[in-house]
Amino acid sequence: MAETRALPRVCIIGAGCSGFTTAKRLKDHGIPFDVYEASDDIGGTWYYKNPNGMSACYQSLHIDTSKWRLAFEDFPVPADWPDYPHHSLLLHYFHDYVDHFGLHEHIRFNTRVESAERQAGGGWRIALSTGEVMHYDALCVANGHHWAARIPEYPGSFDGAQIHSHQYRTPFEPVNCIGKRVLVVGMGNSAMDVASELSQRPMAQKLFVSTRRGVWIFPKYYKGQPLDKNPAPAWLPKGLKQWLGARMVKKLVGRMSDYGLPEPEIGPFESHGTVSGEFLVRAGSGDITMKGAIERLDGNGVVFTDGSREEIDVIVWATGYDISFPFFKDPAFTADSDNRPPPLFKRIMKPGVADLFYMGLAQPLPTLVNFAEQQSKLVAAYLAGQYLPPDPAEMERIIGADEEYYTGQYYAARRHTIQLDFDHYVCALKKELDKGARRAAAAGHALPVKSHQMEAA
Repeated sequence: MAETRALPRVCIIGAGCSGFTTAKRLKDHGIPFDVYEASDDIGGTWYYKNPNGMSACYQSLHIDTSKWRLAFEDFPVPADWPDYPHHSLLLHYFHDYVDHFGLHEHIRFNTRVESAERQAGGGWRIALSTGEVMHYDALCVANGHHWAARIPEYPGSFDGAQIHSHQYRTPFEPVNCIGKRVLVVGMGNSAMDVASELSQRPMAQKLFVSTRRGVWIFPKYYKGQPLDKNPAPAWLPKGLKQWLGARMVKKLVGRMSDYGLPEPEIGPFESHGTVSGEFLVRAGSGDITMKGAIERLDGNGVVFTDGSREEIDVIVWATGYDISFPFFKDPAFTADSDNRPPPLFKRIMKPGVADLFYMGLAQPLPTLVNFAEQQSKLVAAYLAGQYLPPDPAEMERIIGADEEYYTGQYYAARRHTIQLDFDHYVCALKKELDKGARRAAAAGHALPVKSHQMEAA
């Protein structure tokens, strides 16, 4: 009896948009897989009040990316969607996707991966919260990076309530902010939304925003169209694209100081973009009081670096997230103290580790929703023997070049370690897939990851 070629069996951690789009691609290639999800349903961070505690959705949240930029390639968004959908619409879209492609049967819910250990001969030992131990030939990590909330440490202590923006749900939950003096710390997208909501006169008594530096705030619309709907072409040189973009943004919004905000010391594209259709109006209307960096916490108040002190009832820390892989014990697979993940080829593969793939581990502009859908093209083709990466030395060279291209213009900060230009990435990935297909053909389409459970025909 002749032996048939068995494809490797894959474990996927997480059933958010990165996990289930990866699953769909593996299914297309006939690659066996299981998805483990700690929660009782799909959606990850977009599952409002997710019982696993990993959702960052607040009740009023609308996506900062337009519907044209977050749609999956092979599953269009509903035509009647607004330009910027509410998070509940996005979650419904996710459910429709999973149902349409028959992925539910592959997902085990309420099952957390407690540990993932790479075996000496290749493959992975996966310990589950159910007490089971499973073995797989390859591992796809799709556990997200917007759930391990980070709160910086300051001298002193604070007597009032403190929450991270990750916990914020409404002006009443989990902390009642109505009629209170509220301080929002940070100037990212979550800070914009929370501050805009709480600064409305029936909400907080007074709303303060603390920031260490000025940022450019991008509007959502340009000439009646979503700002991200018609981006500059991916082939345009990076410097020219940024110069044109900076001119457009400055023409649209003017100077930040015109709104009573600190003037940025950097250009519009030298930090992760902050998008808000409301914050500038709130600030210009006097509903938001800007403060500088925090010097120390002081009982019922906060002292700032300019020496001023404000009495504060509630602090909302919109201060970002740590990249965390709690199931990995090997530090070679985790992020370092500066929030930098392992150097990854095409933000997916660690050179020298043939059976591990990080899915969606990036902060792509304009969106993360359909990013892993693109990455999954490489992973599925690789596991099916249709794609072969370059040798490890060349992978390392490309990693360095990519990092310089994608992050070189940003100031050094934890929030910029995984930045990425979506359109350029997709274009470069397509070229790499074509090169890798030729390498795979030259190697006889050999499977780079062998199945440890060969089937006989």
